[in-house]
Amino acid sequence: MARRRRPPRAGALHELQPLRTAAQIAVLQLLFYAIALVLIVFTSLVAGQPFGVDLLLGWESVRGDNTQGWLMASVWLFDGAFCMAVAIVILIARSKLVPDFALTIHFLHLVVVTLYTRSIPRHSMWWLTMFASSAAAVGMATWGCRYRELQPVFFGGRILGAGDGGASSAAGGSSPPPGSSTDHADLEAGHGPDGDDVTGYVHGGRGKGRGKDGQGDYEMVQMKTSS
Repeated sequence: MARRRRPPRAGALHELQPLRTAAQIAVLQLLFYAIALVLIVFTSLVAGQPFGVDLLLGWESVRGDNTQGWLMASVWLFDGAFCMAVAIVILIARSKLVPDFALTIHFLHLVVVTLYTRSIPRHSMWWLTMFASSAAAVGMATWGCRYRELQPVFFGGRILGAGDGGASSAAGGSSPPPGSSTDHADLEAGHGPDGDDVTGYVHGGRGKGRGKDGQGDYEMVQMKTSS
């Protein structure tokens, strides 16, 4: 006899899929460099400095002994902390995954910089900037994702609150007034709330007409045909 497979948990097929995770990392990394490119080009034009690829993929320009180095450190800090935090909140939106994505972005940047310059960064200012950027990205993105997770969700005409564990009626919805529900004795007798004949609609009621799963037991009623 073939063994019946257990159905997958709801949402399990969409959690931590390798291809989806890799695609999200690639998108975040491209955004990381795209925003940095725009900021570096803009600051170079304003400061009257020539633009080069070394400013984007190198580490020599991030230093603490001149104004240009501090400016580049500010650009990378703004890009890696604020911009990436916003991107993670929009694309990932899960607070428990924030550290993985934020640290992965900065680690891949370290790999790219090392491969491009063929040397590990030696400026302490570069390392300080990357550490501060990754820490700020984790903090702000975690706060943003938790803020989104705690927002009320509209579901089935009701507002589901994340903090109260219950549901409140949405706009335009209201709970039925007391006494409006059909009495169980009337149902068993075959009469509805307005005296209508409802014989056959409820069968074998268990505790106010509810079954094991909390729902009523129903049966099909054959319609009467006129002769």
